[in-house]
Amino acid sequence: MTQPESSAPIDVTAARRPFPWGNLAAWVVVLVLAAQAAVTVATNRNFEWPVVGEWFTEESILRGLGVTLGMTVVAMVLGTAIGIVLAVARMAQSRLLSGLAGLYIWFFRGTPLLVQLIFWYNLSTLFPRLSIGIPFGPELWSWKTNDVITPLTAAIAGLALNEAAYMAEVVRGGLLSVDSGQWLTARAFGMSRARALRRIILPQAMRAIIPPTGNQLISMIKATSLVSVIAMADLLYSAQSVYNRTFQVIPLLLVAVLWYLLITSILNVVQGAIERHYARSDAEGGSAPRPAPATTEG
Repeated sequence: MTQPESSAPIDVTAARRPFPWGNLAAWVVVLVLAAQAAVTVATNRNFEWPVVGEWFTEESILRGLGVTLGMTVVAMVLGTAIGIVLAVARMAQSRLLSGLAGLYIWFFRGTPLLVQLIFWYNLSTLFPRLSIGIPFGPELWSWKTNDVITPLTAAIAGLALNEAAYMAEVVRGGLLSVDSGQWLTARAFGMSRARALRRIILPQAMRAIIPPTGNQLISMIKATSLVSVIAMADLLYSAQSVYNRTFQVIPLLLVAVLWYLLITSILNVVQGAIERHYARSDAEGGSAPRPAPATTEG
């Protein structure tokens, strides 16, 4: 015997959420503390904000900024190029190539960048002359080390070779993110391993390579401040040169800090846009593109 249906109406009103008093209180506390910190920094005369404004766009500071940006671009390009070669060698079937690449990565990731910069700057104490010649045979060309290793070349060599070790792992991680079946598909189309890497694997791996490369670029901007110890006239060294004359240490350090913050903030915005682009691409169609049919290259 069936039960009679109840005629009482069913309440389908959504349950009301309690007002987030705790969240509101946290916001109030944070805003009050932020306002207090801002007022303290703005009204503390020891920061000497007029001096900061005076030197912020001064010619020597802008020259140092240009050196910092130039070193960053050159070292990042060289580091990325070397890193790609190291990543491919690290994944090679040859134990010799893989071992040499692993040794390089181990050494440059395991020693401080500052020590590497100082080592390159003082290379002439170990090798007064640099030469090219036949192993165990005569020299063909020779130069004084101090003529080759200037503060600029020492800075670029130290930054680029150190960055290559980190970029190698970034690129290797991107290559490993590509499905292994892509290699088999490329070989089925008659592609060589090198061509498959260039045409199929690397384009797909870029989705995993580009975002962490942005992090490395931001880190490189800050790492260039270390070259001031080898008398390279970058942004920090330029600020130091000024406060060594004027004894206005804090405001000149603030000038350098504000420039670093401005540059890294712009790069953060660019990196965020790139990450959103690749995230949107994955959401719209995550399937990997099909390899093009093999054609005869001229």
